[in-house]
Amino acid sequence: MKGSKKSTIITEELIIAGFGGQGIIFIGELLTLAATIEEKNVTMLRSYGPAMRGGKANCTVIVSGEEIGSPVVDHPDSLIVMNKPSLEFALKVKPKGLVIINKSLTDYNLERKDLEVIEIEAREIAEKLGNAQVANTVILGAYLERKKTVSFQSVFKALEIMLSEKSREEQIEINKKALKEGAKVVQNKLC
Repeated sequence: MKGSKKSTIITEELIIAGFGGQGIIFIGELLTLAATIEEKNVTMLRSYGPAMRGGKANCTVIVSGEEIGSPVVDHPDSLIVMNKPSLEFALKVKPKGLVIINKSLTDYNLERKDLEVIEIEAREIAEKLGNAQVANTVILGAYLERKKTVSFQSVFKALEIMLSEKSREEQIEINKKALKEGAKVVQNKLC
């Protein structure tokens, strides 16, 4: 999708990876729609394993102030890891890149020391909010706080567009809270 406004960022390439059913594609779509709202250039490429639920799922999102030549990313700037098998993508992240790990489901030992790693206990935070299913938006909130790829306001607007009418208000509010809680974790770590 092409936007007409120039962005303050040059290009951000992100891979979001986990199991099917963890909301990997949902947060990719949310980020993509928010970038479109901000009139940025954006692409999203989805990949599923043979099983939709419980199988591997990942998506690549590129947000840029310039035209995007291809949705394929070999070496992303950032990586969101929702489960242990998805740590394999860390090998591809650019030096000094960002890796955000869902510590709730991932015990890890990254060999690479040239990455910025932020651990988020996303499931525990989501459960405290009363809905374990928003662990994905907790992680997205942490990513947005650190990278500022799009604004939280644009993500909030995207939530309102994407979520269905059925229990819409409740879903929007819990997801907004989850985004804010993820951002708080990063704020506290960077202080």
